[in-house]
Amino acid sequence: MTDNTVAIIGAGCSGFTTAKRLTDQGIGFDCFEMSDDVGGNWYYGNPNGRSACYQSLHIDTSTSRLEFEDFPAPADWPHFPHHSLIHRYFRDYVDHFGLRDSIRFGTAVQKAVHRSSGGWDLTLSTGEERSYDALVVANGHHWNPASPDYRGHFDGQIIHSHDYRTPVDPVDMHDKRVMVVGMGNSGLDIASEVSNRTIAEHVWVSARRGVWVLSKYRGGKPADKMMMPPWMPKRLGLAISRRAIKKSLGSMAGYGLPEPDHEPLSAHPSVSIDFLAKAGSGDVTCVPAIDRLDGDAVVLADGGRIAVDVIVTATGYRMSFPFFDDPALLPDDGHRYPLFKRIFHPQFDDLYYAGLAQSSPTIVNLAEQQSKIIAAHLAGRYRLPTADAMREAIAADERRHLGQYYDAPRHTIQIDFARYVKDLLAEIEAGEKRMREPVGAR
Repeated sequence: MTDNTVAIIGAGCSGFTTAKRLTDQGIGFDCFEMSDDVGGNWYYGNPNGRSACYQSLHIDTSTSRLEFEDFPAPADWPHFPHHSLIHRYFRDYVDHFGLRDSIRFGTAVQKAVHRSSGGWDLTLSTGEERSYDALVVANGHHWNPASPDYRGHFDGQIIHSHDYRTPVDPVDMHDKRVMVVGMGNSGLDIASEVSNRTIAEHVWVSARRGVWVLSKYRGGKPADKMMMPPWMPKRLGLAISRRAIKKSLGSMAGYGLPEPDHEPLSAHPSVSIDFLAKAGSGDVTCVPAIDRLDGDAVVLADGGRIAVDVIVTATGYRMSFPFFDDPALLPDDGHRYPLFKRIFHPQFDDLYYAGLAQSSPTIVNLAEQQSKIIAAHLAGRYRLPTADAMREAIAADERRHLGQYYDAPRHTIQIDFARYVKDLLAEIEAGEKRMREPVGAR
């Protein structure tokens, strides 16, 4: 047993900003991190093997959108920082607020079991068993690669984008014929980098459907600074944004890309400052989905056959909680995991999730905002609605946040950051009001 009442799993940005908020409230906690430092996905070469960070990676969120409100980023930062700056910023945050000594590095939570009387029993990688009144899950959702299972066999090398570090690590791409699968942000970055004429012989990008490839800039300013404000009706804001994107970019076919079968912003944004130029210059060729593998080649859905040496599958990630065995605590087959305000599980009032959302534009400040309601509930200043009311709210929130996106596993935890934060602050107020009402009152 520990004197601390809360356990936090993970010391990425979601875990340590929650730790900071609990510290502010005088709530005792233990934070467990399997790696030797903070940073999670933004720790390049993370020895825990869970970082997808590649050497050339720059964040797609502009500095003013990603920074913590209580620890602003340095004034001389560029609009879109390199991963090394992000990791340094995270380490500086932890040291500035004196959190490092509260984190147990090199310690993984192997099992977390909910007690029938409430609270959690944890088994650690050290063999220790510990009990806590509450559990915060902040283990991230970009670490367990989802790799396609193709028919046939392939004589070359297949890697997931999660394992890509440089054009020579883990596979030397020089003078190779490379197929990148997927047109999300990692796929676009890797294809753009490897397609440099001093590296690959040629790069093809395979996708099941066309996407809108958005620029990081619009009108000379970071595009995410021009997002519609949350007070504007969503339908109107979407219409204005979509019209501006189409006017700015024109037709995707003009760059040699397949035309999307959906409107701009109907998918999680694919953002690149290089890819459209690479495609338009002939360095990258877009092709349909892979139907099967055929020795030294891939056979496409349209029957075309392309000889390639390397396949990079930039096909996303599975939401995973390896420390849970209870089926109620695992995502369904459609990658759905309904949570009240993307934080609270309706069945467990002593369980919290931090950062388990796909936010446009930022995960960093998102987790900081979520920590406010987590700390308020743990401090006894906020009361949750009833379980039935939470389920009703979950359904309504998903209609609001997911309605603009086409149905796909990658969109099940998507949220609109500005609208989400406005709603979250309103919910904190509502929960504080519920504290003054009789228990059970709606």
